[in-house]
Amino acid sequence: MRGKISSLSKNEDFKFLLNGKKINNKYLTIFFKKLSNKNNKNLNISFVAQKKIGNAVKRNKIKRRLRNIMKDALKKINIKMEYSYLIISKRNVFDGKFSDIKETVLKDFKNIK
Repeated sequence: MRGKISSLSKNEDFKFLLNGKKINNKYLTIFFKKLSNKNNKNLNISFVAQKKIGNAVKRNKIKRRLRNIMKDALKKINIKMEYSYLIISKRNVFDGKFSDIKETVLKDFKNIK
């Protein structure tokens, strides 16, 4: 594994990423942009599941699934470590099959240039 996953913590970082580039798919939206004060050894990524998706149990399950997918993605594909990522899940990510979600996310991260 090349690095570990670390989460964004500052509100300014979230707002800055929302102004960056984005990729939409059936399950989620990925925002990415270069942050100036970022450590390139860690993957800065945050997962957001909005309240309208469901209760806390559902939202936490979604975030656990996405975190697991990203750990596998770090091992399998070459993810751009200079970017910071914000992943916002959509409503149907809870009902989707894990393998379908993983395939879609890996394909999107390969397309990021």
